[in-house]
Amino acid sequence: MGAQNKMLEEIIEIKGKQKGPTSVIIAGIHGNEACGQKAFQEILPKLKIEKGRVFFIYGNPQALKNKKRFINHDLNRLFKDGRTLSRQEKISYEYQRVLIIKKYLKKATALLDIHASQTPRSKPFIICEPKSYKLAACLPTDTIISGFDKFEPGGTDYFMNRLGKNGVCLECGYTGDISATKIAETGIINFLKTTGHLSRKVKTQNKKYFKVSSLYRTKTKKFRLTKNFQDFEIIKAGQIIGIDGSEKIIANQNGLILFARKRDLIGAEAFLLIKTASR
Repeated sequence: MGAQNKMLEEIIEIKGKQKGPTSVIIAGIHGNEACGQKAFQEILPKLKIEKGRVFFIYGNPQALKNKKRFINHDLNRLFKDGRTLSRQEKISYEYQRVLIIKKYLKKATALLDIHASQTPRSKPFIICEPKSYKLAACLPTDTIISGFDKFEPGGTDYFMNRLGKNGVCLECGYTGDISATKIAETGIINFLKTTGHLSRKVKTQNKKYFKVSSLYRTKTKKFRLTKNFQDFEIIKAGQIIGIDGSEKIIANQNGLILFARKRDLIGAEAFLLIKTASR
């Protein structure tokens, strides 16, 4: 298949005339993060790959259609060993997508997965482990966060890491901002250059490195934040972040907060704390 195929097809393969690597770029793992989908629609009709082949995958088409994060389960937590998943997870629509997408990830040497935040004024950043820092250097943001494999396993990048390959997620900022789509477009082109699919070079910028230090999961069906936290907002040790049922949830260290949300489910991911890391 080529770029001339309908943009709503789930998987689009574009080949170059010369031999080269195989890569995967995914948009819409979460259906309420539309910037990757919009970037595909802008780039693919005119894109000409020079070397190798690239699979462009719409991660969760049904969720994208319904503008929901997911249909049954969070797709970006299901790329684990199937033996660790529940029966409900394994019969879900999302797990059937996992089985399809894994086939393409196994063919690839590198992955770019495009995401966006639900938090207004959120800044773009990169999620990857240290082995992929060199690849991440091409992406249009100065912030890299590692440690998600430990605290939030089961993403596409987690799966690539388990295979010994390079997996990088690009968080493009607030999903409601036009700039998020522009960042996604730049990220895609720079990724294609860095992986050798396009011959032009990329100018890189210095990066700041952080790592996840903790994840708070809810204990009750009612977790509420003490305020609307912005991503990367400074948190002080002893600060009350939220109320879980009747329990005050207090930060036990200084750091920055990320992905803080109210939750109505036991065991839900309520917020992450991150701290500065050395390269």
